[in-house]
Amino acid sequence: MKNVHQSLLETIGNTPIIKINKVVPKDSPHQFFAKVEYFNPGGSVKDRVAAYMISEAERKGLLKPGGMIIEATSGNTGMGLAMIASIKGYKCIFVMPDKISEEKRAILRAYGAEVVITPTNVDVDDPRSYISVCKRLVAETPGSFHTNQYHNPDNMNQHYRSTGPEIFDQFGDKIDVFVAGAGTGGTISGVGRFFKEKKPSVQIIMADPVGSILYDLFYHKKVVTPPAPYKVEGVGEDMLPDNVQLQYIDGVVQVTDQQSFKMTQEIIRQEGLCIGPSSAMALVGAIEWSKKLTKPSNILVLFPDNGRGYLSKAFNPTWLSENGLN
Repeated sequence: MKNVHQSLLETIGNTPIIKINKVVPKDSPHQFFAKVEYFNPGGSVKDRVAAYMISEAERKGLLKPGGMIIEATSGNTGMGLAMIASIKGYKCIFVMPDKISEEKRAILRAYGAEVVITPTNVDVDDPRSYISVCKRLVAETPGSFHTNQYHNPDNMNQHYRSTGPEIFDQFGDKIDVFVAGAGTGGTISGVGRFFKEKKPSVQIIMADPVGSILYDLFYHKKVVTPPAPYKVEGVGEDMLPDNVQLQYIDGVVQVTDQQSFKMTQEIIRQEGLCIGPSSAMALVGAIEWSKKLTKPSNILVLFPDNGRGYLSKAFNPTWLSENGLN
């Protein structure tokens, strides 16, 4: 038998890099490529860290057979954890802010997870926030394991030891710029650390939604503009996660909701890639950053997830109209 996998877990990683041809400026001297992470079995880049955080917790004795996994998530990490938990026999509770799409909530419930919804527009320290509620549930649930993706170093370490080398193996020495968003920060920081060691000339650029504080923290070392609501899911922050390691980042580009959702539509219609708004946001950021470059460059953008989790939002004309995004 050829190419037969013993488990779904063996299919995580080795996602393709695809050239972006039509939605980038026609007169640009640069070439744009996407690392398309929705080819992972759970549909996002978070499958990588979900698998690693669970395996490391098992190795350290922090997660026992039949145990409970609890996490605060915007959906994709929850999806990866739920998928792996179903294979390994764990139970899950996921805490999500109410701006997260109904599709993401539904798929977690389909895997048998309990989903707790919290208000979006509250401070991170508010007892009603999804971070605070998650901490409370962990404290109230004996024997539970908090994967703690925002601060668990296994998140960043997995991208350092796996995603970065995978990109280098695919792209070789030809990569000049790597662009990604940051939610927990594990992807951009882990890949950034790898390239700072392997090829320091590669620029590591963060795309950050307007309303997030990460842009200010990078350029001003403090919050200048208070955090504000925005519609793109899974990226940007109103706090600084431990896995956002700014020393591995060379620049940050702010992107508006309007830019992100417009590009989401253009990518699926012109490139055939059904991606979520955070992927589009990263590409907008890459295009903006490319205008600063003084020589033709190969720019790799990480597309973290699939657009099917946003059908009721990013691809819903009524929702887009109601939110001023069409």
